[in-house]
Amino acid sequence: MRKKITVIGAGHVGEVTAFKISEQELGDVLLLDIIEDMPIGKGLDMREGGPVGKYDSSTFGTNSYEDTVNSDIVVITAGVPRKPGMSRDELVGTNFGIVKSVTENVIKYSPDALLLVVSNPLDAMVYTAFKTSGFPKNRVFGMAGILDTTRFRAFLSMETNVSVESIQALVLGGHGDTMVPFARYTTIAGIPVSQFIPQDRLDAIIERTRKGGGEIVKYLKTGSAYYAPSLAITEMVESIVKDKKKILPCAAYLEGEYGINGIYFGVPVKLGANGVEEIIEIDLTEEEKQAIKKSEAAVRNVIDLLKF
Repeated sequence: MRKKITVIGAGHVGEVTAFKISEQELGDVLLLDIIEDMPIGKGLDMREGGPVGKYDSSTFGTNSYEDTVNSDIVVITAGVPRKPGMSRDELVGTNFGIVKSVTENVIKYSPDALLLVVSNPLDAMVYTAFKTSGFPKNRVFGMAGILDTTRFRAFLSMETNVSVESIQALVLGGHGDTMVPFARYTTIAGIPVSQFIPQDRLDAIIERTRKGGGEIVKYLKTGSAYYAPSLAITEMVESIVKDKKKILPCAAYLEGEYGINGIYFGVPVKLGANGVEEIIEIDLTEEEKQAIKKSEAAVRNVIDLLKF
């Protein structure tokens, strides 16, 4: 029996996510949005693509939370997107209300689901879902680190003219300008990245990674990134559905790990059928610890704005 995977929010991130999950046959997908009939049309379009796309997953759209009943995984992409010149932090007031309401409706019909939060500002919104749901921490987590890492890897590939498949990287911390790309843990075919790229160029790539989301917003002008985020979400869903137990950077609730308590923060986790099954702690230099503390402070500043 296939898993039931609900994607809430049928904007660009939601629709591409639903399509990729269907295409990879990770489960039957329900796409929900408040805009009348729109998700129904998108779901039907995806379903009609099955014969030529060679996938048998069922994809449906709906405007009703009642249809989400007994979902195994719920992906929350709902919220307003960033606009040019807008920081993720400025989204917090509006999207807090949206994510809180969405979560309340989700848990009413799917009390055993895993919640994968994508809405921005990410760290604060996954915290909102956690506090609203009352679910155990392993069942509520956020997508951010995979997106930040894939951007870092893409930029490194562009710089070195090496396949992205040969590049392994790690980005931790809050999803925003204070994220911490770890050059020391970045390799190309197992070889330290420093052997391929001089430090000044590496520093520039790290800075571009931190500003990666804003760069896309600047070019799109009326929206934010959706292809890379959707692929990152799909990788997380695959690891859960197939119980692959991949080590992936995700926003997880910390209780002492990395010296941080009581917030969601981007760290490496083992992601499997039970959600976040383990938080992986890595050794940090003093400089890296300071960067993590700076990122933690930025995350706490946004969480402090939440009105529970």
